[in-house]
Amino acid sequence: MSASLSPAWADLALANAKNCMACHAVDRKLVGPALKDVASKYANDKTAADKLATKIQKGGSGVWGPVPMPSNTQVSDADAKKLATWVLTIK
Repeated sequence: MSASLSPAWADLALANAKNCMACHAVDRKLVGPALKDVASKYANDKTAADKLATKIQKGGSGVWGPVPMPSNTQVSDADAKKLATWVLTIK
């Protein structure tokens, strides 16, 4: 990763590398919710980063509709936490 990348761009690159963007977009619903909508939903939840990191790795269903989010076991604990923390900063 280039040192010239800002954290926001670096984490978008990580999201692309981990295939998050195959189902999510920053500002609009695709298969899954827009990442800005996820950030908004969890804005006042102090435990959101941990919850989302777990959901990234283990998947989930029922929160955003009938389409389940598959597990992403290839995402390390550190990367899942980094991605979740980044998502929560999106406005």
